[in-house]
Amino acid sequence: MVWAGRRASYTSRLPPPSAAKAVVIVESPTKATKIQRFLGEDYTVLASYGHVRDLPARNGSVDPDNDFALKWELTRNAGSRMADIEAALWGARHARGGGGGGGGASLVLATDPDREGEAISWHLAELLAARGAIGPLTRVSRVAFSEITKDAVLEAMAQPRELAVPLVHAYLARRVLDYLVGFQLSPVLWRRLPGARSAGRVQSVALRLVAEREAEVDAFKPTEYWSIDVELRAHEGSPPVLATLTHVDGKKLPEMAIRSADDAAALVARVEESEFKVKDVSSKVVSRSPPPPFTTSTMQQDASRWLGFGATRTMVTAQRLYEGAGGGEGLITYMRTDGLQLAPSAVASIRSTAERTFGADYIPPSPRVYKSRAKNAQEAHEAVRPTRPGLSPGQLGGRVDADGAQLYDLVWRRALACQMSNAAVEQVGVNFENADASLRLRATGSAVRFPGFLKVYDFSSRFRSSEDQQEDGSGSASAAAAAEALVALQPAQAVQVLRALPLQHTTRPPPRYSEASLIKALEELGIGRPSTYAAILSVLQARGYVLKEGRSLQCSPLGRVLSAFLVHYFSKYVDYGFTRDMEEQLDDVSGGRREWREVMLSFWGPFSKDINGMATISITDVFNVLDDVLGPHFFRAPLPTTGAAGGGDAGSDVGSVASCW
Repeated sequence: MVWAGRRASYTSRLPPPSAAKAVVIVESPTKATKIQRFLGEDYTVLASYGHVRDLPARNGSVDPDNDFALKWELTRNAGSRMADIEAALWGARHARGGGGGGGGASLVLATDPDREGEAISWHLAELLAARGAIGPLTRVSRVAFSEITKDAVLEAMAQPRELAVPLVHAYLARRVLDYLVGFQLSPVLWRRLPGARSAGRVQSVALRLVAEREAEVDAFKPTEYWSIDVELRAHEGSPPVLATLTHVDGKKLPEMAIRSADDAAALVARVEESEFKVKDVSSKVVSRSPPPPFTTSTMQQDASRWLGFGATRTMVTAQRLYEGAGGGEGLITYMRTDGLQLAPSAVASIRSTAERTFGADYIPPSPRVYKSRAKNAQEAHEAVRPTRPGLSPGQLGGRVDADGAQLYDLVWRRALACQMSNAAVEQVGVNFENADASLRLRATGSAVRFPGFLKVYDFSSRFRSSEDQQEDGSGSASAAAAAEALVALQPAQAVQVLRALPLQHTTRPPPRYSEASLIKALEELGIGRPSTYAAILSVLQARGYVLKEGRSLQCSPLGRVLSAFLVHYFSKYVDYGFTRDMEEQLDDVSGGRREWREVMLSFWGPFSKDINGMATISITDVFNVLDDVLGPHFFRAPLPTTGAAGGGDAGSDVGSVASCW
């Protein structure tokens, strides 16, 4: 976007010395300080502190009847920040040329390299132009970089561009859509569902996932069953082998086939009375490929799984690493991305670090190439990686806090792993039969024959205690020993039954979502985008719709009531397929394939009709519906009927669900 009518000519890495002093706008003061050092005194680098204007939180900010006209307001404290930027531009326009009319200043918009960053740059340019701070000769350009290092910033400054209008339109579409849903649907909730505070386009769909899982947990009825484990030994002094009873009387035992202690005891007796021989031995080596580098969602998932970080904690920590916590250049690339690609120079550095650290056998002959499967992945963004792969976690010293050290370690290991060799894992299986082939046992084992990427990224064992690994055989040494004992067995070899163990089990309900698994579910459904997951989880908990118990997300009574209300009265708008399709339409806007007002119009017509239709629905109607849906959950016994003796009327049971919050 060039207000001067022509694009500035950049013939070197930075604007030529004869140009007027340039004003560079970034989002955070930390970035501003660092980039000021990178660029030098010919530049003034200021922070916008995020968005400088937004839609005010009141009715009328969006006018659907007037082509979706928008009424913006300055955000809190934005006035002083805009004044600073205007003053800097004014000074730049008069810095050269003797202070008269002044030369043309340069305004460089260097906000974050995503849709929100593009929107902030657009807001700044629009506001500054409206205030007259952008003169007729002011050159306005947009630069974007995905890491805060001197080389990356200088390279970006040498390649300015105009604002990406489709990205701005995609921002407008999402902002308008979220506003319309929030400010049309929330008042319906206040009138028809006391206690519910708000509903959101993606937030409500995420709540539905949690509520449906809660209903599954609530409806679950445990079942007891048994399995039979058998300890075998080939000969005196050999390590024992653990096998499981799989076939009885020539038939494979279905899962949960043994349903009583008596049946289990009878089978134990048969096993202990039998003599077994090896029926067959199978062994194969399988190759395990490394995982791709981190996207936002996979980083949040692994940080939750291995570090116990919530999504917000992960993103706050990642932001500090991106901005270069503790001074110096940024430590990781931009953390809001769904791209999987890596810069060629980064791949070369990662491969060199892996080879230097682990040896030539640990890198494949050619670099691995990853491509995102998302329709409109932010392909301009790299995956999350260290800016300097050669900087190992142990070299950070005291530069970062404990959270930063743990997350950097996770990102560094994942980046190295994605360019390392496959792991080779031997899988062994042995079947045993008694003399008349009426009973069959099976033992399996696996051992890592070549660790490959597991040398650096094997968190499943890294975060388990040595006692746990010894107990279940998951430790590399014990697993290898068990596999070796199985491989050493020969067909027809006799084995001794040391003991048979009846193990009682109880089926478990489906696990409640954790933050990691909910993010994964949303991503697999195509709902939400990298920058939204942490905010969605935060809002659900802040509103009291979802409670966090340990790492589990539990739907509160209020959350279940709200979700049931939305599913019944606004089923289309909390439908997974509809929400995914809407995301794809918004992606089409950002890709320049659809006009944003057209998308808004197709949504607004049916939605406003459904909102208006709620005027005929009474609160009594709402609670009757909720009682039908949720009564069995909130009230285990049948609800008492009301009559003359109780002084009630036919509608006096309305408060049954309402009383639960």
